[in-house]
Order: sequence, then structure tokens, then C-alpha cells
Amino acid sequence: MARRVTLYALLGALVLAAAGCGGSGTKPYTAKGSAACFAKSFTHVTTDPVKVGFIAGFADNGGLRATTSTGNVLTVAFAGDATSALSTEQAFRNHAPARLRPRMNDIMESQGNAVLVWTVSPTPTQLAAAEGCLHS
Repeated sequence: MARRVTLYALLGALVLAAAGCGGSGTKPYTAKGSAACFAKSFTHVTTDPVKVGFIAGFADNGGLRATTSTGNVLTVAFAGDATSALSTEQAFRNHAPARLRPRMNDIMESQGNAVLVWTVSPTPTQLAAAEGCLHS
């Protein structure tokens, strides 16, 4: 009986270790994988590192800049993973103009490894369109 419990405990530990090693099994979002969808929902889209800005331009999985039909500009930095996204958020906060810093919680959010920063608070429709376009 004790041997069976030990075996089950060992198998359980292996399952947990395997789950931790592979993460959630989902690939991180990328600028390359997301650009085509953004081009369908936004008026202007670029993944050119020079045009997306310094932080997004150097993100591990690229950067993207998209403009809505109303002129709201969205910058997306695709970090290496969700943990790296926290550092990317901090970089955006640190380099934001002083007038925008108090509003950063209204214009910035993360979805997995993607950090989305808008020029003004997005409408629910704009936000849903952007979130729906995040792809690997």
C-alpha cells in the first residue's frame, strides 16, 4: 500500500513538473501573427520597428502601431512572455510624458505577453477589436 502511494505521489509530481515546463501550451502573441487582423479592423497598421516607437520596436516578439478610424493610436509591444510584459508596462510608464502618467491605467493594459497602449482611452468596441486581433 505504501509503495502504491509513493508511486502515485511520484506520478503526480511528474505531471505537475511537466505542466510547469511547457507553460500553458499557448504560444506568445506576435506582431507578425497579429498584423493582418489589425489591418482589417484599423485604418493604418505598421510593424516597422522605427515607426512603432522605441519600446515596442525592441520588444522580443515585435511591435505594432495601429490607428482607428477616429484617430486613436494604439501601440502594442509583444514581450517575450507574460512576466516580461510587466517590465514592458513599467518601461511605458517610465517613458510616458508627465501629463499622461496619471492616466496610464486608463490607456494601458496587458493581455498575456502583449502590452497595449492607446493615445486616449479606447471605446469598448476599439478595445474588443484590438484584443480579438492578438495572435501568435
